[in-house]
Order: sequence, then structure tokens, then C-alpha cells
Amino acid sequence: MQSVAKSKYIRISPRKMRRVLDLVRGKRVDEAINILHFTMKGASLPVEKTIRSAVANLGNIEEGERIDIDQIFIKEAFVDAGPTLKRFRPMSMGRAGRIRKRTSHLTIVLEDTKQE
Repeated sequence: MQSVAKSKYIRISPRKMRRVLDLVRGKRVDEAINILHFTMKGASLPVEKTIRSAVANLGNIEEGERIDIDQIFIKEAFVDAGPTLKRFRPMSMGRAGRIRKRTSHLTIVLEDTKQE
């Protein structure tokens, strides 16, 4: 059984988000949450929230069956670029420098390994 959770328009650049995702991709959920909890990166909080949301989605799909957290692992975890907010900042000699504030779309796919 699979479940998907998506978080969109996260105000962290995709490049920074990928560094955190590489730490947890392919791991068991309880291990991944533990890693993220002690990772001192700003992107670890939205990734942890999305993983917890995917676990809750799996609970809703299985309707009443007991979920063994040890058998759930992260099958896919990827981040895509969202829209870029463009801002301008004064630069030298009267110019305007463009500041690009990037956003991310995060997708987490969990899979339950129990045999049915």
C-alpha cells in the first residue's frame, strides 16, 4: 500500500531542500523522522511535516487496520521548483539587482512492506 503527501509553495530553495531529502530517501519512517529531528537545517521541518502527513494518509487509506511504523519506508522523495518571487534591490551606480526568492514543491511517497 502506498500513500502520497505533497507540500507546495515552501519558501526554501529546492537546492537546500534536496540536501535534506538525500539524508532520508529510502529509509524507514521512524528512522527518517529521528534523523530530521536532529538535523540543524531549515528544510528539515517541512520535510518532517510532510512525512508525518504521508503516514496519516496511509492510516486513512487502510481504514482501521493497525499500522506498524517499522514496516513503512520512504519509497520516493523529490522536490521540484515552484514559482520564483522576484524582488529588486538597489545596487551601485544606480542599478537595480534582481533578488530571486525561490519556492519548492515537495512530494513524499511512502510504502508499506507488509505481505498481504
